[in-house]
Amino acid sequence: MNVPTLVVLLIVVAVFVGIIAKTVIDKKKGKSSCSCGCSCSGCSMNGACHQSK
Repeated sequence: MNVPTLVVLLIVVAVFVGIIAKTVIDKKKGKSSCSCGCSCSGCSMNGACHQSK
């Protein structure tokens, strides 16, 4: 593998790890994974996330 390919690979891996880390940190803080900023009642996946017991 040549150097430019390795550099690009490292950048892609770093971005991927950063996204996963941010998601885990936000989840631990109790933040929603919804990026639209809407409330759960308006979300089409509301039934999947908050199933009634």
